[in-house]
Amino acid sequence: MSLFSLFQRPRTFEHGIYPVEHKELTADKPIRRLPFAPELAIPLAQHKGAPAVPLVKVGQEVVRGEPIARAEGFVSVPMHAPATGVIRAIALTPTADGPKTQAIFLKVYEAASQEVLYDLERDLDAMTPEEIVAAVQDAGLVGLGGGAFPSHVKMKPPAGKLIETVIVNGCECEPYLTCDHRIMLEQSDALIRGIKLALKATGAKRAIIGVEDNKLDAVAHLRAVIPKGLPITAEAVETKYPQGAEKMLIKSLLRKEVPVGGLPADIGVAVYNVGTLAQMGDLLPKGRGLIERVVTVSGPALANPGNFMVPIGTPLRFLLAQVGLAADRVGEVILGGPMMGMAVASLDVPVTKAVSGVVALEREDPDLERRKVYPCIKCAECLKACPVSLNPSMLGELAIARQYARMAEEFNLNQCFECGCCAYVCPSNIPLTQYFRIAKSINRDQRK
Repeated sequence: MSLFSLFQRPRTFEHGIYPVEHKELTADKPIRRLPFAPELAIPLAQHKGAPAVPLVKVGQEVVRGEPIARAEGFVSVPMHAPATGVIRAIALTPTADGPKTQAIFLKVYEAASQEVLYDLERDLDAMTPEEIVAAVQDAGLVGLGGGAFPSHVKMKPPAGKLIETVIVNGCECEPYLTCDHRIMLEQSDALIRGIKLALKATGAKRAIIGVEDNKLDAVAHLRAVIPKGLPITAEAVETKYPQGAEKMLIKSLLRKEVPVGGLPADIGVAVYNVGTLAQMGDLLPKGRGLIERVVTVSGPALANPGNFMVPIGTPLRFLLAQVGLAADRVGEVILGGPMMGMAVASLDVPVTKAVSGVVALEREDPDLERRKVYPCIKCAECLKACPVSLNPSMLGELAIARQYARMAEEFNLNQCFECGCCAYVCPSNIPLTQYFRIAKSINRDQRK
C-alpha cells in the first residue's frame, strides 16, 4: 500500500492559512550537538506558574544534572544544572518579551567531560500514577512546543474530569521549525515510552499522534515502530496553520470542540508535544532532570542551519555564532516560529525550555519590510482565516477606539490565542495581532 493511499483524506479544522513553510532548510538535518558556551544563564521563571527558588549559592560547584532550583508549589518546576561548573552569580538576565528576570549564571568548566553525574534509576513498571506525576515534576518537564506549561499539572486533571484520550502533538505547523519532525524520526523509542507514561498517569484509554501530512515519513516510521497491542495510533492531518494549536488539533482528530473558556480536560483530552513526551521517556527511567532540548536554528541569515541539542541557558549570541550568523546581513532574530514567535532585542537572551526554534531573517527579507497601514476595507479575509471564528475586523476597530473591555465582553477577545492568521491575510497591513496583545494586556492590568 502506498503512502498516498494511506493519507488520501487528511483531517483538518475550519479556516486557517497556508504560509510558505521554509522547512527544506533543516528538515533532512539530523540532531547534532554543539560546543558548550563558556557561561549559561538559567532563568528561574521559564515556565508558566511560580518561578523556581534557588538551591545554590554564588561560588558553589555543581555537576551536570544536579538540581539548582526547587519548584515553588504545585504549578512550578525545578531547574537542573545544564553543565558542570561553578555558580558565578544569581542576577538579572534579558528575556525575549522585554523585562529582565532572575537567573542563575553558571560558569562552565572547560576541562569537564560534561557527563550527567546526577541520576537515580527508576522501575517505571512499578510506579503508580501519583509517583509518575511527582517524577515528571521533579524532572522539571514543561510543554516543549512553546507553551512551557508544567507537564505534571496536565497529568492530574481537576476533580471530576476523566481523561480518555492523550493527543500527542507532532504537527509543528510553524514555518522553519523541524525539531519535532527530527524527534519523531530519531527519538521514537523515547517518545513511545513517554506516551506509555502519560497513558498510565492520566488513566487514558488511548493515544493519538497527530502529524501534518508534510511529514509522512514520520507517520510511516511511527506506525512501524509502535509495538503491537499498544493503544497508540499515528494519524495524518492536513498541513495548515495553526494545525498544531491545541484546540485545532483536537477538532481535527476527534471532531470535538473545547468549550469557550474551558480546557481540553473538559472533554476528556490531554495534549502533549512530541518533544515533551520524548524527554519524559528518556529522563524518567534515569531519574534525571531536563537540562537540554532540541532546537531548530534556521533562517536565511545563517550559513549552517540545523537541528541541535542545546543546553538550557545557552546565550543566543553563542548559539548563532556556531551556525554561521551573517552579522552584517541579519535583520531580526526570532525565538520560536515567525508566526507566533518573539523577536529579541538582545542576543544575550538565553535559550529556555520554551524555545523550540531560533530563526534569523535577513534585513532584505520581505517579511520584515515596513508596510504602510491602510484603513480596513471590510473584505472579511480575516474572518475567513480566523481558526476560532472571531471577528478580527471588528476587534481591530474597537482596539483603535481603545474600547478594550468591550472587545473582551462582547467579541470574545480572550478566545484569541494570537496565532497571527488575521494579520497575515490582511490586505491593509493592519497589525491586528499586536492590537489584540495590547488590548489583553491592558485588560489584565485593569483587573489587577
